[in-house]
Amino acid sequence: MDFSQQHIAQIKNKGLNLKKVEHQILLFKTGVPFVNLKKAATINDGISKLSKSDEAHYRNLFKKHQPNKNIVKFVPASGAATRMFKFLFEFLQTYQPSKQTLQNYINTHKATALKLFFEDLKKFPFYDNVNQKIEQTIANFSTLPKTQQQELVVKTILAQDGLDYGNAPKGLLPFHKYKNKVCSAFEEHLFEATHYACSNHKTHIHFTILKQHASKFEKDYKRIKTQLESDTKTILEVSFSYQKPETDTIAVQPDNTPFTGSNNKLLFRPSGHGALIENLNDINADIIFIKNIDNVVTSAVVPLVSDYKKIMGGLLIDLQTKTFYYLSLLNTALTRDTTLKEIIAFATNNLNIYFPEDFETYSSVHKIRYLIQKLDRPIRVCGMVINKGQPGGGPFWVKDDTGNVSLQIVESAQIDINTKAQKNILHSATHFNPVDIVCGTKNYKGEKFELNKFVDHNSAFITTKTKEGKAIKALELPGLWNGAMADWNSVFIEVPAATFNPVKTVNDLLNPTHQAT
Repeated sequence: MDFSQQHIAQIKNKGLNLKKVEHQILLFKTGVPFVNLKKAATINDGISKLSKSDEAHYRNLFKKHQPNKNIVKFVPASGAATRMFKFLFEFLQTYQPSKQTLQNYINTHKATALKLFFEDLKKFPFYDNVNQKIEQTIANFSTLPKTQQQELVVKTILAQDGLDYGNAPKGLLPFHKYKNKVCSAFEEHLFEATHYACSNHKTHIHFTILKQHASKFEKDYKRIKTQLESDTKTILEVSFSYQKPETDTIAVQPDNTPFTGSNNKLLFRPSGHGALIENLNDINADIIFIKNIDNVVTSAVVPLVSDYKKIMGGLLIDLQTKTFYYLSLLNTALTRDTTLKEIIAFATNNLNIYFPEDFETYSSVHKIRYLIQKLDRPIRVCGMVINKGQPGGGPFWVKDDTGNVSLQIVESAQIDINTKAQKNILHSATHFNPVDIVCGTKNYKGEKFELNKFVDHNSAFITTKTKEGKAIKALELPGLWNGAMADWNSVFIEVPAATFNPVKTVNDLLNPTHQAT
């Protein structure tokens, strides 16, 4: 691909290089390959269901080591709340209060979500905010026709001269209403973190946010910090970062040539939260808990959630301890055949590592080299919930082009559903990925892994967008827990569904786990 000197300078100024951009363009031309599912991960075949005694063991192990560990909670919180209010935006675009009642609109459009929204309007944590805003801006609201009032309620929630919730950071929206206060997802994450992401009365939590939202998060943090520290008897250490511009991907025209706008500049777009592997790579910690910004619970449910975090953390510590011990043996000249068999059994049964069919024919030196290469990787323990039809990723055994089989979290968009066998495997999945992950990102010497070395750079999505009225193609990386962690050692365990409480639409705030009173 021949770029002008101007475009080469633009690429370099973003922190990118020509080789990376040319690889992105090649993906547009060749298409991103689908993953090759071998089978769904299920209980006792990729997913462990811990016994009560196992849970107690790992819980106690975490508590024992917690004071000596540097622990961080990592929360991707970059998103605006636009999709939360999708059906309300559609309502404003199509509702004609002068011509129809709300009930007629609901019947005509089969708008069951809208019906629930208005029926339970008073249960939303932002209900008082809406009323207060209406009182401030619409003097004659109470005298208006009912249909117009209903439209104005939604406008007040979404309009820029109203509460503008659709453009607000999702993490700062009112999520839970208690007797004496209303809490955002941001505040709830801070409170929850003090129950497990803490060591020696200090809690470290990191949020990835949009740069334009930084002042809002910092302002809210200053507002709640002192009281929260007093309530939880811990010192909060909160940090923020932004998605790095060098992780952006180039946009192309339908013929796969780079798109240049009216200013004759190349167009680069954010590549999705798979790019946050760069931010995660900057975290220096022994244990990193990952959880999405919208997956929080009220304070009454926090003990259950934090208990399973401790169990997962204990399991990670156990796996690391054994892995590090075996790596120290493998890196000496004292490893015997009986020890190799023990290490192979551990790698197979505990880390879900597949070995080549002819592995037994390898020489001892070759076996040792192979084991070191497989064991010396970041480790993640991922909670999985029983699948009840939720959209999103799930746990599967995947076979790559080299024949290597590994446990992966796969999004449905990565699967060729036009192939019957792949579609059948997809539908046979028993569990769902709630993004409940505990990471070990240091090696057996205590050094931080370079996480970019364990990324599948060919794993991505191609989407169609528009720019300046023209069609373009964009490249988005899979989630942080998909291609960005493809070469990690992965361990999946079943966790209670009650620990997974995302807010994908505004009506999810009506679920019992989000109703504090």
